[in-house]
Amino acid sequence: MPSSPRPSPSLPAPSTPPPGTGWDAGALATAVEALRADLGGADFTVDGLERRLGPVASAALHREQSVPARRALGAAGGGGTDPAGTLARLFLLGDDVPRRALDVALARTGTDGAALLGLVEAAGRGPDDAVRALVDLSPHVATDAAGTVEWWLASDLGELATGRPLAGDHVLGAGGASLTLAQVTVRTPVDRALDLGTGCGIQALHAARHARHVVATDVSARALGFAAFNAALDLAPAAPGTPRASVELRAGSMLEPVAGEAFDLVVSNPPFVITPRGAGDGVPAYEYRDGGRAGDDLVRDLITGVGSVLAPGGVAQLLGNWEHRRDEPWDERVGAWLDAAGLDGWVVQREVLDPAEYAETWIRDGGTTPDRDPQAWAAAYGAWLDDFAARDVEGVGFGIVTLRRPRSGAPTLRRVEERTGAVRQPLGAHLAAALAAHDWLAVRDDAGLAAEHLAVAGDVTEERFHTPGAPDPSVVLLRQGDGFGRAVRASTGLAALVGASDGELSVGQLVGAIAALFEVPADDLAAELLPEVRGLVGDGFLVPVAPVP
Repeated sequence: MPSSPRPSPSLPAPSTPPPGTGWDAGALATAVEALRADLGGADFTVDGLERRLGPVASAALHREQSVPARRALGAAGGGGTDPAGTLARLFLLGDDVPRRALDVALARTGTDGAALLGLVEAAGRGPDDAVRALVDLSPHVATDAAGTVEWWLASDLGELATGRPLAGDHVLGAGGASLTLAQVTVRTPVDRALDLGTGCGIQALHAARHARHVVATDVSARALGFAAFNAALDLAPAAPGTPRASVELRAGSMLEPVAGEAFDLVVSNPPFVITPRGAGDGVPAYEYRDGGRAGDDLVRDLITGVGSVLAPGGVAQLLGNWEHRRDEPWDERVGAWLDAAGLDGWVVQREVLDPAEYAETWIRDGGTTPDRDPQAWAAAYGAWLDDFAARDVEGVGFGIVTLRRPRSGAPTLRRVEERTGAVRQPLGAHLAAALAAHDWLAVRDDAGLAAEHLAVAGDVTEERFHTPGAPDPSVVLLRQGDGFGRAVRASTGLAALVGASDGELSVGQLVGAIAALFEVPADDLAAELLPEVRGLVGDGFLVPVAPVP
C-alpha cells in the first residue's frame, strides 16, 4: 500500500486487531521466540534505550515529550545501522522507517514476520518503502516484592505517536497506576491468582511469577488480545524443560467470569475513574478507565463483593478512587465499605485532588487540551464539575486497598489511614510483613506480649532533638526507612525500651528494668508502654525474635 499521512488528530484511529490475532498457540510461540531474540539482540531494552538516547532524552520520553529523543536519534532508522534507534522511532515515536532498516533491526522476524504478527504495516516490498507501527511495543523493567523483571509490552499507540485523542477501546500500556499496584502486591507463592480487569496483562505477568495458575479477566476483547500476546512474548520458560506459568484469559465484567471460584490472590487496577455519565454531557468513555458506574460505586462494589471469590486466607489488593463528600468523613465512608465486606481490611489513602484538579487530570488523559479543542475542554470540564456538585463532592482520594478473608472466625483487621508522603517501593513485602505482624499480635494479650523477645528492625533509626543547653532531648523520633517511612514520637520510657530491644530480654523484663531506673511502678509503666509496643510491632519497627540462649 502507498504511504499516506496520518489521520486527522480530531478523529480516533480505527481499531486494528491486537498482535498475534488468529495465530494458534504453537505458531505464536515460535514467532514470538524469534521476536524476543531480535528485541534483545537490538538492545531494545530500558537500559539500552537510555544508553542510546542519554538520560535527558530518556527522562523526557517518559514524560511523553519526544523532541529530545528525536534530536538524540538524529537520522536513526534510515540506513539500518542503528537497530535500537530504528525500533524506538517506529514503536515509541510513531515514525515511519524504511523496510530495509527494520529487516536489520529484526533480523530473525523481518518486516514480513512483524506484519504477520500485526505489529506493523508496510507500504510495499521495496527496501526503501515505509513501514509504520500498528502498536506500541515498549521495553519494560519493574521491581516488585519478588525481584526485578524485564519484559516488552505491546499496547495501543498513544497520543505521543498518533497525535490524536485516544479511541474509546484504547488498550493502555504500563501506566503509573499499574506500576504502583505491581509494587504493592504481596508476592507470597500461591496456587491460584486472579487479575481482575487485566488490560494489557501487566498484573497477570507479575502474578505468573509466584502463582501456579493465573486467571485474567477483562470486559474488553481487545485488551484480552494484547494480554495474550504479551503473555506469549514474556512468559518464556527460564530454561529448556521448565514449565511455563499457566495464564487463562476470560471475557466478562468484574467478578462475573469467576463467580463461584476461589483464589488465593486477587489483584485489580479496575476502571476506577469517576466520570460524569449524564445524558448529553459529551464526555467520552474509555474502557481502560471508566467502569460505567455513578461516582465511586464501582470501587465500593468491588470492595464489598470481592470476598465471594477469596479462599480462606486469600488476599485481594486493588487501587481505587473514592469521593470526599461534604459532612461525611472519607474514612468513615470507606470504612463502612470494609464493614460490609466482612473481611480484614486496610485502606491507605495516598493522594487527594480537588474536583477541578481531578477533572483536569482525566480530561488531559484522554487527549483533550484547552489549546487543541477549547470547546470540548470547557464542555467536559463543566460536566465533571456538575457531576461532583450533584453529590456534594469536595475532593477525590486515591489509594491502596488490601483485603483478606480470615482463615476462621470474624475479621480482626480494620485500618483506614492517610499516608501521603514518600514511600519505599516495592511495598509488597512490607504489607505482607504487616499482615503477619497483625496475626502475631492478635493471638497475644498484654501478658503474652510482655513474655516475648523483640528486636529493632534494621531500617529503624532514632533522631533526638535538644533544646540548646538542655542535657536531655526534648523530642525523640523513631523513624522507619522501609515501607511507609513512618515516624513515631517516643516518650523517654518507650525510647529506652526500643533502644534496649536486642532480643536478649523479654518486653516484660525491659519494662521492669526501666521502671526501676525511673523509680515508677512497673504496672503503671507497662500500661503506658505495651499499647505503644503493640503499635511498633504492627508497623514493623520491632520484630519478634527467638530468645537469646
